[in-house]
Amino acid sequence: MKKTAFYEIHKKLGAKIIPFAGFEMPIQYSSIIQETIHVRKSVGVFDVSHMGEIIIHGKDGLNFVQKVTTNDASRLQPGKVQYSAFCYEDGGIVDDLLVYNFGEYFMFVVNAANKDKDFDWLKSNLSGDVQLMDRSDDVSLLAVQGPNSLKTLQKLTSINLSEIKYYSFVNGRLADVDMTISRTGYTGELGFELYFKSDVKISEHVWNKIFEAGKEFDIQPVGLGARDSLRLEMGYCLYGNDIDQTTNPLEANLGWITKLNKPDFIGKTALMKISLNGVKRKLVGFVLSDSRAFPRKDYEIMFQGNRVGVVTSGTFSPNLGKGIGMGYIKSEYANEGNVVGIKIRNQIVEAQIVKTPFIKKEND
Repeated sequence: MKKTAFYEIHKKLGAKIIPFAGFEMPIQYSSIIQETIHVRKSVGVFDVSHMGEIIIHGKDGLNFVQKVTTNDASRLQPGKVQYSAFCYEDGGIVDDLLVYNFGEYFMFVVNAANKDKDFDWLKSNLSGDVQLMDRSDDVSLLAVQGPNSLKTLQKLTSINLSEIKYYSFVNGRLADVDMTISRTGYTGELGFELYFKSDVKISEHVWNKIFEAGKEFDIQPVGLGARDSLRLEMGYCLYGNDIDQTTNPLEANLGWITKLNKPDFIGKTALMKISLNGVKRKLVGFVLSDSRAFPRKDYEIMFQGNRVGVVTSGTFSPNLGKGIGMGYIKSEYANEGNVVGIKIRNQIVEAQIVKTPFIKKEND
């Protein structure tokens, strides 16, 4: 199992550490509920160094990015970030990712569990003057998220962080370390993701400086458990749960990152056919009526005694005090406001289909 540069810090803090995507990662420090609430109210720090970073160099780099991603990278200016997806020829999803335009090159930030698969898939689709480099092991990545994240980090840099717009980034110094400071995150809160050299001494220095700066806001370390609760409260997809090679972006509510009017890309033909015929199922959000119950992946979604779908993600939302979830349901039952049943241990618990995000946030 791999360890991130922050592993010894996690141990000292008493984190519960589990195997995740080939790494030993902290799932929680105090409790998942407490950590989830704290990020929404103040500021928390996540070690997400397990994520994959793939660099794309070469004069045909943009053409390659356009070919392998569903979003329109021709609109991605230097200093900007784009949420996108890789698809197979049949429209199934290889992975979801972030695309960074550094001007001289692009960077894909991919899911940790998919990194090797993604890299091999990208290599198999190489064309033109393009060079791929897997830099994942060279990068430490911290996500500093929550309403007080900007105030915390501003103490450590001369860069005006308030000028970095959502889904934008700058290269500069923070805590006396060169890094990429990105106004991104998967919590729905004000937040930043910090990319810098994966060196234990440097990484621990940055961590300690951030926690010194955030002391007045009761800054807390946050594990992967709360990261999952936070992303689900926003209705964000998780690869392996809500999306995978058996799902396509159109049924997963990712049509907004699937630009069928751009030049050819892998999966476009299949996705245009799906768009023309209409999707047979849709990914929806739902809230349980019984506050004591919460759904889990693979629970059945029922309507009048018939199975009409399946839960892909579910949890108890600490910030709503209710069980929430997402799942695929036959399109004819997928309308907002519809009441369905979630089968939990042979009992049917009522749930209402709602528009996501479950928690409404303004992010610029």
